[in-house]
Amino acid sequence: MQKAARQHRVANMLAEKAVTSQAQLVELLAADGLKATQATVSRDLEELGAIKVRVPGGETVYAIPELPTEQIAPTDHLRRVLGEWVVEVANSGNIVVLRTPPGSAHVVASAIDRSGHSGILGTVAGDDTMLVVATEDVGGKALAEQLAELADL
Repeated sequence: MQKAARQHRVANMLAEKAVTSQAQLVELLAADGLKATQATVSRDLEELGAIKVRVPGGETVYAIPELPTEQIAPTDHLRRVLGEWVVEVANSGNIVVLRTPPGSAHVVASAIDRSGHSGILGTVAGDDTMLVVATEDVGGKALAEQLAELADL
């Protein structure tokens, strides 16, 4: 869970501040009480899909591009996101409940929404819990089993 919390904080920092280097990011995390090495930050940036973009004034900063909502995310991406962030799967009727570390449900919901899974109507994400609505032909139990398998739970 430490990795998930750190990556969530990194994503927020990139959205809030102009972060120009990995060393600066290490310092910002330390100021927040999160210890991380440059190598760890480098892996986090890679896993988050961060890129360097030029901002007005010519400086380059890290940013995480948003995927268009109509772009289908590959199954490997969904498997990785579920495996890294989902800690519990439950179901009732056509609803699947997924639990994540605090502040991470939206990451999983976005990956599920972009997965193109034909058995999913949509998601609703809170802070650490999300609802996934299954189609009637698939049902919540079968979908929960599929998602749990992808999450390696």
